[in-house]
Amino acid sequence: MKKFIETLKNIWRIKDLKIRLLITTLFIAIYRFGSFVVLPGIDPEKLTKLHEQTSTGLMSLLNMFSGGAFSNASIFGLGIMPYISASIVMQLLAVAVPYFQKMQREGESGHRKINQYTRYLTIGILVFQAPMYMINLKSMAGAAMNGILSWPWFLFSSTLILAAGSMFILWLGERITDKGVGNGISLIIMVGIIARLPQALTQEFVTAFTSPAAGGLVKFLFEIIALLFVIAASILLVQATRKVPVQYAKRVVNNRQYGGARQYIPVKLFAANVMPIIFAQALMFIPLTMANYGTKDGGGYILRSFMDVNSLLYNIVFVILVVAFTYFYTAITLNPVQMSEELKRNNGFIPGIKPGKSTADYLDNVMSRITLPGSLFIAFIAIMPAFAKLFGINQSFAQFFGGTSLLILVGVVLDTLQQIESYLLVRHYDGLLSAGRTRSRSSVSAY
Repeated sequence: MKKFIETLKNIWRIKDLKIRLLITTLFIAIYRFGSFVVLPGIDPEKLTKLHEQTSTGLMSLLNMFSGGAFSNASIFGLGIMPYISASIVMQLLAVAVPYFQKMQREGESGHRKINQYTRYLTIGILVFQAPMYMINLKSMAGAAMNGILSWPWFLFSSTLILAAGSMFILWLGERITDKGVGNGISLIIMVGIIARLPQALTQEFVTAFTSPAAGGLVKFLFEIIALLFVIAASILLVQATRKVPVQYAKRVVNNRQYGGARQYIPVKLFAANVMPIIFAQALMFIPLTMANYGTKDGGGYILRSFMDVNSLLYNIVFVILVVAFTYFYTAITLNPVQMSEELKRNNGFIPGIKPGKSTADYLDNVMSRITLPGSLFIAFIAIMPAFAKLFGINQSFAQFFGGTSLLILVGVVLDTLQQIESYLLVRHYDGLLSAGRTRSRSSVSAY
């Protein structure tokens, strides 16, 4: 405890870090405040049916990602997910379309152009999603709307407000990345998830207290212990897969840079970070956009299955998407062709492997093998809430036993703490993540 307090004092002594933390806190507070600002013309006291709709199924996940703004009919009701969806599309285009491939190779200027196109696409998605949100709102909580207002005008004005709200969240995220600490978009998603934890924990406690036949407080205690165990295991495993490099069995000789000395090429077992789980979850929200989720019958069997996060079909598709996006994002982050070209330019080679295409194929084969365990791990974590639900845990609390929420929380918290730690280590202070173990992991070079 004494060392922790001393670390906090060290953080406060570093002026740049202190300012960044204050800016991050301020922007997050603005985001949370906006989550409770209701759309003009909406009576928040009459949103009971909307709250019920977002308490179960896929709608509960969407509400969690927005930090409760979706169920509050807030100006931030659509959250940051439209931008995530646009980012997925642009990254796919950067792989499949030559025009975007060329743009991606242009360096910083190319990335700025891609980011600009991503924003334009985000606006296009918002223009489509915002009216769908308002139609659903009218169906679920029509009594909450001011009857004096004309529906076409109300739909038009609310669409503009919702679109502007999501773009403002994007702006906040970018400012946190530039002026604050950590990745702003990821932090905003994490804050929205954490905001739902107290309510979910309270609901589970009340259920356990009022239902002794179902296990009562003893069951609740075991649930808390299980949750802490899952969090601890996730932290250890994510740290291991992201920070411990897997080295090739064959060595790379680089005569120009290393004077003929043999060197290993370290490749991360899980280089994709938490992005595959975010991308996969964003795609799983498509049924909400395509369906008229105000219909009474709930659509066909397949659509209802995709709307139920505990259904077998939903979890099978979710696992496939997580594994696929892990491979996809790893291929983008660690491009075997680019690695092979850099080795060739520096007179490097893998003994027994010809330079050029053979080296690229060899690297691709190795990365495919070491990516599989990481992808299966996060896929298993992704569907753990469905298993928690089978043991009688409430849906809102079960989401924290794994799935997107837990992986994002663990990944974002570790990234943010390590960024803070880097500021401390540069000033010769001890890091947040105690002892030299963290320093030795962070000092391992990645290709």
